[in-house]
Amino acid sequence: MRPVVREAAGETGTTMRPPCQMHWLGLIDYGRAWDLQRALVRARKAGQIDDKLLLLEHPHTYTIGRMGTSAHILVDAARLAQLGATVYEVDRGGDVTYHGPGQLVGYPIIDLRRHGVDAHRYLRSLEETLIQTLAHYGITAGRCPGLTGVWLGDEKIAAIGVKIGGGVTSHGFALNVNTDMSYFAHIVPCGIVDKGVTSMARVLGRQVPVAEVVEVAARCFAAEFNLEVVPASAGAAELAEALTL
Repeated sequence: MRPVVREAAGETGTTMRPPCQMHWLGLIDYGRAWDLQRALVRARKAGQIDDKLLLLEHPHTYTIGRMGTSAHILVDAARLAQLGATVYEVDRGGDVTYHGPGQLVGYPIIDLRRHGVDAHRYLRSLEETLIQTLAHYGITAGRCPGLTGVWLGDEKIAAIGVKIGGGVTSHGFALNVNTDMSYFAHIVPCGIVDKGVTSMARVLGRQVPVAEVVEVAARCFAAEFNLEVVPASAGAAELAEALTL
């Protein structure tokens, strides 16, 4: 992926956008990624790092947000073990959601104060990033009044749940690409009882390489947030070592 630049208004040449490093972490345990986010947030607040975008997949995981309840997980511990799924109570907004292989998860660690963006605008910008990502594949997605996320009619294709502390973001979005949708049957997704869920693969009738969606999503994120998103070579282990985790 090439660094993204923009034309300066009324001038010739290009002006670099503020930098944001994108780290592809591959398939990573939820707890490990959460620890990494918290360390990066501390570093971002201290001005030790620039904005970052973590893109990754998780093993089968259910998370319960600050507004959620364990009652929205519909199976017991024995069944969760059979499913190979772990459960985390987390500090993001929202209710219960699922993460798993084939789902593209994005965790932006960005300083909203630097961008002059409030929480509401940030959520809408995350939605727009995903709407434009899906448009690249000919999928016309949008918003659902009163609800967060990205939707195709009454079916959610991408969930959003964030935390903002001291102006710095963590957690983020989960886009269903080639996700095993059967795992959603074991929860009340986002605590919404009268809506469904879907995936890119289900809509398109074919598998979509997650690595390809990573590049598209990173470009759309860069355009929406007016950032120069540059792929970084450091994976989870290198990031953790640099942050002395």
